[in-house]
Amino acid sequence: MAAVARLDLGGSPIAPMTICMIGAGGFIGSHLCEKLMAETPHTVLAVDVYNDKIKHLLDPPAYAEGQQARHPWDGRIQFHRLNIKHDSRLEGLIKMSDLTINLAAICTPADYNTRPLDTIYSNFIDALPVVRYCSENSKRLIHFSTCEVYGKTIGSFLPKDHPLRKDPEFYVLKEDASPCIFGPIEKQRWSYACAKQLIERLIYAEGAENGLEFTIVRPFNWIGPRMDFIPGIDGPSEGVPRVLACFSNNLLRHEPLKLVDGGQSQRTFVYIKDAIEAVLLMIENPARANGHIFNVGNPNNEVTVKQLAEIMIQVYSKVSGEPPAEVPTIDVSSKEFYGEGYDDSDKRIPDMTIINKQLGWNPKTSLWDLLDSTLTYQHRTYAEAIRRSMAKSVASS
Repeated sequence: MAAVARLDLGGSPIAPMTICMIGAGGFIGSHLCEKLMAETPHTVLAVDVYNDKIKHLLDPPAYAEGQQARHPWDGRIQFHRLNIKHDSRLEGLIKMSDLTINLAAICTPADYNTRPLDTIYSNFIDALPVVRYCSENSKRLIHFSTCEVYGKTIGSFLPKDHPLRKDPEFYVLKEDASPCIFGPIEKQRWSYACAKQLIERLIYAEGAENGLEFTIVRPFNWIGPRMDFIPGIDGPSEGVPRVLACFSNNLLRHEPLKLVDGGQSQRTFVYIKDAIEAVLLMIENPARANGHIFNVGNPNNEVTVKQLAEIMIQVYSKVSGEPPAEVPTIDVSSKEFYGEGYDDSDKRIPDMTIINKQLGWNPKTSLWDLLDSTLTYQHRTYAEAIRRSMAKSVASS
């Protein structure tokens, strides 16, 4: 029986395509590769320096008795181990593809003010060849940016008790209307956002002047299994991951969750599987996605960082069967936690009008459910490794 053809949002058949995915071995890339292999006929040229998170897609499955087992997607994903900073093979892979997706970045807040040069180079300088190769070879580009390009909200500059702080016009972030407001130059935390904004402007200019077909994605805290890193387990022993991974690390190690400056910043969180649905719509509907910048987040999952900590403590207790710690949270200053030069935005609430109009996408998963999925995975995957690490540490002290 012939496979049923996939249709785009306009009802037209979707032709199989070859996708060069830069950063395919990371959190987002691994979930996107899974989706593309499981549900589409597309081929992925997976580019990264590591492939741990996609090895299950690359390695052949266990042999069945008397026959060689094969994945249903056998031959449709190829891993290319290369660093885009200095590898001449990159242009060739982009030329072979119909679409390039660039996920490569340094996107860990603790690095923004402690490694600002690496942050700027990774997010701007290293992305330049990708944009140029796509433009020169007339290849479509989906570039992953960040919600941090918005910086601070207009409302954050009003007095704390000002009634307009509650007006959505002063804090909801719109792709085509909201200004990008950053802190002073000495606050090097903004090195990431500035680099990301500048590469967005370059891509937009390439589209306007040279006809580059592009889509820019602004993720708002995508959460799920395989995200970020747990220090010393699937990442460096030193270093500070993003907030949810920080809290997960504390929970797994039975440590108090550290609330930076009281945890008063507000954030929204979206489940990785919901977000990947949005990206697949962009991939397969170029007529609706080209030339657009899309917020991809879930405004219904808005909490303060302190509230996030409280919910995670409850969810982890359910997942692990362990009672919460006697001292579940402690307050630390941003200077103590991140170092000199840190600054932050007050709220990040995405406007969803454009993505809903163009692609008909809306997120579905509640904050509790996405945390339950993520912490269940992390408890199962990391708890035993962390116990071994802690036991080794005690034995050597």
